[in-house]
Amino acid sequence: MIRLQNVRKTYDDGVTYAVENTSFQVEKGEFLGLIGESGCGKTTTLKLVNRLEETSGGEIFVADTNVASQQPEILRRNIGYVFQGIGLFPHYNIAENVAAVPQLLEWDVSKTTARSEEILELVGLPIEEYGDRMPAQLSGGQQQRVGVARALAAEPDVILMDEPFGALDPITRTELQEEFKRIQDELDLTVIMVTHDMTEALLMADRIAVMKAGEVLQIGTPSELLNNPQHDYVKEIVEMPKRRADQLENLLRNPGAEASQ
Repeated sequence: MIRLQNVRKTYDDGVTYAVENTSFQVEKGEFLGLIGESGCGKTTTLKLVNRLEETSGGEIFVADTNVASQQPEILRRNIGYVFQGIGLFPHYNIAENVAAVPQLLEWDVSKTTARSEEILELVGLPIEEYGDRMPAQLSGGQQQRVGVARALAAEPDVILMDEPFGALDPITRTELQEEFKRIQDELDLTVIMVTHDMTEALLMADRIAVMKAGEVLQIGTPSELLNNPQHDYVKEIVEMPKRRADQLENLLRNPGAEASQ
């Protein structure tokens, strides 16, 4: 569904590369987590897929079509995009926010309304209760649900997500992670999600690509990365959730123990 071949991105005519010789493939219905430290190139990679950034070399294909051959605006209308800042239109109510892309695609009113109702129901915000509300009247978690609904409204097969749950409190974050996984499975969506949280990637993704300094160091299933890290940085980044799990297990077994033990 999504294929990157030797993709590169430079902002200084090749002196340095934000993304360098990156190649991977995401199959239809697969959830890929893209993880690494700040500045490693993961968000740039995501933006290259829908041409929010242009490549400096290599090729990217979505559904066997080279993205460079498509008008960026048309390409983006067929790829859902969810990001941490949510980006709802503040002067549109919730129903209008969700209907924005179908209207750009010139869907008829009845189809747009039906889809808005369907997708808001899917994310747990029934249009009868929430459709007339303004974004400022919703909690952060509810706004993020609307952001997901808007990304899904035009029935895309591909969803790109950039730290979509990072600004939420832990309980809301966990609820939305589980809710989105349910939706992804139900709709058979192809997803690339950028995150800096290895635990989130391990729990949500079918495979994880670990990036550092613009390159993908290793790509594999959560089990493969946990049990067979092939690079020192990959080993380091998967050790953190394992250490935390060990600390929690120690606390459960020894209620009076310090978390640092």
